[in-house]
Amino acid sequence: MGTELFEVIHSMRAMRRLKPDPIPDALVRQVLEAGVAAPNPSNQQRWRFLVVKDADIKQRVQVYYARALDEGIRDHYLSAPLPPGVTKQGYARQLSAVEYLTEHFHEAPVWIVACLEDGASPNRGTGASIYPAVQNMLLAARALGLGATLTSRHIRHAAEVDAIFGLPADAHSYAIIPLGYPMGRFGPTRRAPLEEVVYSDRWGQAYASAE
Repeated sequence: MGTELFEVIHSMRAMRRLKPDPIPDALVRQVLEAGVAAPNPSNQQRWRFLVVKDADIKQRVQVYYARALDEGIRDHYLSAPLPPGVTKQGYARQLSAVEYLTEHFHEAPVWIVACLEDGASPNRGTGASIYPAVQNMLLAARALGLGATLTSRHIRHAAEVDAIFGLPADAHSYAIIPLGYPMGRFGPTRRAPLEEVVYSDRWGQAYASAE
């Protein structure tokens, strides 16, 4: 089991090209069950999850999702420094996948919208109540052979999108996970080596460990 877990972790990448083919409800339920198994502050379980299949709702949200790409996200990809270990060509392919997902966002057969009943004034720590559940769902999707990705771009138009979802005033959406069978292959993921992102004891102090 341990080996399988680490294989899933290290081969789970953002799958932005998804087939429109239907997904069995039993698989969606397994993903959701993984989400609600996640830790959350004081076990308050203030999370709420929308399973969205309605084509009209998805198309209405996709308009704002596409607008956000044009409002700065595409420019970020074109002008930002390359991430560690990523080539210019690789980053261009990533942008192409982002643009594909944007254009076909509403065609993903299922969305899971991760929400919180968080009151009127969410704070810096609020995401701790929902993002562990999101990660669990992404890992479960990978284990089940489903493509998925965490996207929160819609938050740039949070009021409009939350209204489309019918959220009450004391609840907010934090992520949309589009689910579908992937067109491409999973992993492996590419990340910076630990020595570039991990410090010992104090910020900036070199980290060293036995490999």
